[in-house]
Formats: sequence, structure tokens, C-alpha cells
Amino acid sequence: MSVIIHAVVLAFGLILPLGVQNVFIFNQGMSQRSLLRALPAVVTAGISDTLLIGAAVGGVSLILLQWPLLSGILYAGGSVFLLYMAWSIWKSSGTLSGSAYALGAGRQIAFAASVSLLNPHALLDTVAVIGTSSLQYEGMDRIAFAITAAAVSWIWFLGLASAGRWMGRTDTTGRISLVFNRLSAVVMIVMAAMMLWKLIYM
Repeated sequence: MSVIIHAVVLAFGLILPLGVQNVFIFNQGMSQRSLLRALPAVVTAGISDTLLIGAAVGGVSLILLQWPLLSGILYAGGSVFLLYMAWSIWKSSGTLSGSAYALGAGRQIAFAASVSLLNPHALLDTVAVIGTSSLQYEGMDRIAFAITAAAVSWIWFLGLASAGRWMGRTDTTGRISLVFNRLSAVVMIVMAAMMLWKLIYM
């Protein structure tokens, strides 16, 4: 039980802060006509987090992130992608009628995977917090730790999309969607700038 509680606390600590992944999932929940249509983003984000957690617990991601060139590629690619996402969302929210940035299943999967796996901050946080913390456990305890942390991600993303869908239903004028999309774009620009700063001073 102590292993599970430890995993839940750490996973929530990582996933709760406002970030690109959370913004994207909430955005799709709010923009889609039903929660079912937002599931591609939810499932992709859940799978991506599960892979990251599994890699961190297994020590694979720690080995990869020790390569400076790989870190540089992640920061460069992540910043360019976020700037593109920010531009796309800002452009789509130019009017109230275009404020809902609803993506098809294919684009949801591509974007959710990108903001999950091309986010150096997410990778480093997962390695530093989840990966390092898992070292104190062995055997089934470590497996339980990883499964619990991954389950928290899945539950959180589903809840986030559901909250977005509720917000979308109450937003009859489209103004809330417009404001949130503009906020999403700003968050992505800030995150991209932080990545470029890290890249310059690596």
C-alpha cells in the first residue's frame, strides 16, 4: 500500500501543473462534439505516459538522456513543434465561429504523441522523479509502482477531457473556447521559448 500511495503522490505532483499536454487534452475535450471524439487524444497521451514511465523505471530513458546530442535534438524539435501548434491554435481562434480547435482522430494522435514524447521537460521530470524514486523498490513492488503511476495518468487525462467537454457544453457563445484557445497558444509559446533557452545554454 505504501508503494501505491508513493506512486500516486509523485504522479499527481508531476501531472497537475499547467503544461502543454494538459492544455491540449482539455482543449480537445472542450472542442469536440462528444467525449468519445476526444478519446484519441486521451488514449495517445495515456499510452505515451505509460511508455515514458516504463522507460524511466527500467532505466532506459536515463541512459538515452545522458547523450547531449539527443537532448539538443529534443529541445530543438519540441520548440519548433510547439511554435507550430501555437500558431495553428491562434489562427483557428481568430473568430468566435472558429474558436473550437477540434481535430480529427489522426491529428489528435499525432499532436498528443508529440506533446508527450517531444517534451524534454516531461522526459526529464519522469526520469528524475519517477525513475529515481523507483530505484528504492525491487521486483513486484517496482512493477506496482510503475503501474500505479501510469494509471494516475490515464485517470487524469480522462477526467481532464471530461471537464473540457462539460465546459464546451456550457459555452454557448464560443467566447470561453476562444479565450482558452488563445491561452493555450500563449502557454505553448512560453514553453517553446523555455526550450530554446535551454538549448542555447546547454
